[in-house]
Amino acid sequence: MSPIEPEPSQWSLRFDPAHPSDLVAVGADLEPGTLLAAYRSGLFPMGTGRDGGPPMGWWSPVDRGVLLPGEHHVSRSLRRSRRHFTTSIDRDFDAVVRACADPGRDGRWITARMIAAYRRLYDLGWAHSVEVWDEHGELAGGLYGVAIGALFAGESMFHRATDAGKVAVWVLAEQVLAGGAPGLIDVQWHTAHLGTLGVREIDRAAYLGLLGPAVTGTSPSAFAGASRG
Repeated sequence: MSPIEPEPSQWSLRFDPAHPSDLVAVGADLEPGTLLAAYRSGLFPMGTGRDGGPPMGWWSPVDRGVLLPGEHHVSRSLRRSRRHFTTSIDRDFDAVVRACADPGRDGRWITARMIAAYRRLYDLGWAHSVEVWDEHGELAGGLYGVAIGALFAGESMFHRATDAGKVAVWVLAEQVLAGGAPGLIDVQWHTAHLGTLGVREIDRAAYLGLLGPAVTGTSPSAFAGASRG
């Protein structure tokens, strides 16, 4: 079943693609309809106050970090590491978000308000998690984000064991970037760590050009579940 479309946002989330900074607007709300409209427009939310608090900012990086079909890199050492883990999708969304929000790993920006907002998206079938489990059945790593068509907008990732976060990205890439569809994994900003996996920067105009076909594309079957009550 398809995700449930929420009530439309009361806010207009249009912005000037030529805006010179990553932060393009401040305000609005975190209702499901607002969040989905934002992602479909090339925006994502992050608080601009101390530790990610208000006011809420809406961001569209001038240089966007993306992972595109055919560009995901898997090293030999990562292939060996994956044998020591098991993986799942949407098995424990809440645990993944809590781990990502840990202040000890720069997760302070994932406030209680943000957690509640993405839980609502999860309940409607839009937000998803990838879990990586160690040989003892403990959560070793994972990521979460929002899937709209063939777009996966990654919000955060964590690891408690070496390579567990990279394995989570690998599982995500298997779902989103396989099969020749116009898949697009948005990681917001490029980092050296993500660069080792094939993530690269493209400018805002290029990102918006890829976004349209992605959000109207076909959702991976693993993400095309019913809503959760």
